Amino acid sequence: MTASHRVRRVLLIEDEPGLVLTLTDRLKSEGYEVGAASDGPAGLERATREPWDVILLDVMLPGASGFDVCRDLRQRGITTPIIMLTARGQVVDKVLGLKLGADDYLTKPFDMLELTARVEVQLRRATAATSGQTTAHFGNIVVDFRKATVTRDGKVIELSAREFLLLKYFIEHREATLTRDELLNEVWGYHSMPSTRTVDVHVAWLRQKIEPHPRSPQYVLTIHGLGYKFVG
Repeated sequence: MTASHRVRRVLLIEDEPGLVLTLTDRLKSEGYEVGAASDGPAGLERATREPWDVILLDVMLPGASGFDVCRDLRQRGITTPIIMLTARGQVVDKVLGLKLGADDYLTKPFDMLELTARVEVQLRRATAATSGQTTAHFGNIVVDFRKATVTRDGKVIELSAREFLLLKYFIEHREATLTRDELLNEVWGYHSMPSTRTVDVHVAWLRQKIEPHPRSPQYVLTIHGLGYKFVG
């Protein structure tokens, strides 16, 4: 399964059970995988821990407001598109949400067709932004996606094709916790069917080449019981 053909994942952070059920059913019928959280802290934790393609974020949430969650996600470097949902229609709320890093805004009640259309717009924008990125920088390392090269202080680091694809996927999903199964699916593809140990071995090789101290990695972190996270 390639990244362009994988199932898109939508996180719904909303405390109204009826709306959660309605939105989940509709989004699943459109082919999305849907996750949900019913309060601010749980939504923040899940949005940080797992990779998502779009986040639907209610403003009025128990525990922490949608504004707080949006701000904290952006401060943590999470760039996933956020569409804020609210029953309030004041312009000041819309402006605040956008200033805190939201990408779009919908006032309840809204039409399901409009919601799904806006989700599709955010997916297209995110895909275009990723495909348009030609270089990435972390520490003293520069990754050139167009040339498929990695350099440290101007000196080339020799990576295998698979190591480069693995690093590219990590960079494209910066700050997201990636499971071994996801990495197998997206970097190797189903047809390869390697063992999960293959991921660990390649991560170890990658660390040897890009980490200042491979035994104490600062870029590719192990998230015990879950997988890996790139924080460069």
